[in-house]
Amino acid sequence: MRIPRIGIVSRTYRHINRYRQILTVLVKYGFGGLVDRLRISQYLETGLQLLSREKPAQVEMLTPAERVRLVLEELGPTFIKLGQVLSTRPDVLPPEFIDELTKLQQHVPPFPFEQVRETIQTELGRSLEELYAEFAECPIAAGSIAQVHRATLVSGEQVVVKVQRPNIRAMIEVDLEILLHLATLVERHVEGWRVYHPSRMVEEFSRVLERELDFTVEAAHIERFARQFAQDPTIYIPKVYRELSSRRVLTLEYVDVIPATDTTALRAAGLDPKVIAARGAELTLKQIFVHGFFHADPHPGNAFVLPGNVICLLDFGMMGRIDRQTREQVADLIYTVATRDAARVCRSLLRLAKPPDDVEPDLRAMERDVAEFIDVNIPVALGDLQFGRLVHELMRLIRQYELSVPPDMVTMLKAAATVERLVARLDSDLNMMAVAEPYIRRLKLQRLKPKRFLADVYESTEELWHLAREVPSGLRDLLRLAKRGALKINFEHRGLEKLIDTHERVANRVSFAIVVAALVVGSSLIVHSRLPPTWHDIPLIGLIGYLAAGVLGFMLLVAIIRHGRL
Repeated sequence: MRIPRIGIVSRTYRHINRYRQILTVLVKYGFGGLVDRLRISQYLETGLQLLSREKPAQVEMLTPAERVRLVLEELGPTFIKLGQVLSTRPDVLPPEFIDELTKLQQHVPPFPFEQVRETIQTELGRSLEELYAEFAECPIAAGSIAQVHRATLVSGEQVVVKVQRPNIRAMIEVDLEILLHLATLVERHVEGWRVYHPSRMVEEFSRVLERELDFTVEAAHIERFARQFAQDPTIYIPKVYRELSSRRVLTLEYVDVIPATDTTALRAAGLDPKVIAARGAELTLKQIFVHGFFHADPHPGNAFVLPGNVICLLDFGMMGRIDRQTREQVADLIYTVATRDAARVCRSLLRLAKPPDDVEPDLRAMERDVAEFIDVNIPVALGDLQFGRLVHELMRLIRQYELSVPPDMVTMLKAAATVERLVARLDSDLNMMAVAEPYIRRLKLQRLKPKRFLADVYESTEELWHLAREVPSGLRDLLRLAKRGALKINFEHRGLEKLIDTHERVANRVSFAIVVAALVVGSSLIVHSRLPPTWHDIPLIGLIGYLAAGVLGFMLLVAIIRHGRL
């Protein structure tokens, strides 16, 4: 969804209560210093001076990561979802924050059944009784965006119905507008964060939420995933009932499953955790290295098992895509790490993760750090390598050198590491990297096949041909603009943000001082003229003017002292 930026009018009036609530929660959990660094009072009249700076005693005992999690939980659905998305970005956040964000819980009460009925009837155009033979009023699960009910179709088939919360879109749009404003201030005022482009991250997050708010997108994801594995008997994907689904309602086949992490229940049902672990690892690697379309949120709450050790995945709202070139680059990176060649690892890493604009990384220092990382963490055989450890160390290097990684690639690495932890709970002897080795070798060998080589040459030649055809027309357009005197060259100035902020602050204070001076002079003239009404022979209008000038002057003095400059 498109996020409107906070403008002149909305700085003071639009969504002000929600903005103040967000800032209050930040201060409550010990982030008042960050709020001050963002200089929000320059851009938005939120009454920050009225916010309590006292923190609950128990907050002092919490780590910064725990406090961030509590902030997100208290601020509700949008922020909980933001934390879940950020938990897939180890390139941006340190491990302790990633671990804490994965614990995010949604304490969301269910909404009334009458609203469920109204939403279904509005979306599907028929009454609930016409659509379903039975419909359970009590939900089996309630989340921040939707809740799920059991139902029976007229045909007798058992289904689950996912119904979106009323007015959730409007609430999310307000929060996204505020988040984008905060991200812009972080880029401007917090040192070291500009390289991560927080405003771009918020815009990407808005696209994730847009897809999650449209259940037809999730239905399409499920159907594509089912087609990918239609011939694979080791996985089962529930059926989508398209005629009973819409943007805000999703009807799926009900499946009686066992949680993949409940080893006691699995064994009681005659299932084998080791077989399930091996199939889960294979399923994950096929998604990534064969199809390039993968479940981006494979946490234990979305992984289940059916009789026959058949794996069943649920919740396809968050999916990732990774193109063939990126898959091959990831395979190259893992392979070069296994060969213990620091120089090739650096080259492979820089093909995947780009350095900041106009900044060249120190290759010698990077090679030295990579060599140390290999010596300490990488075994001789690829099959002995721990995937989660590899991801952790690579992300540390990416953060250290401020490299920019495509979000889907980071999501893929995080998803694979999550599955590795789940697999380890089922079979501690299974190594994900040993299972991945054939897939990595196959990807490398495919590039050497004559058919693939000729296809790449043909594609490159075709692109060169199109470029050669476009160059003359482009030059002709430039010459035409030059002849008309309409040729323009844009220059981008960088590093002037602080100077602009200073000028804005000076201009605001001068304007404020002029208003105070005008009030003093005007009030003096009124007092001198002795215009009625009066109080003790002093005109009341003049007294009010003096009082207003005094209050405004005091506020200006406080603002100047608070910023440390007189």
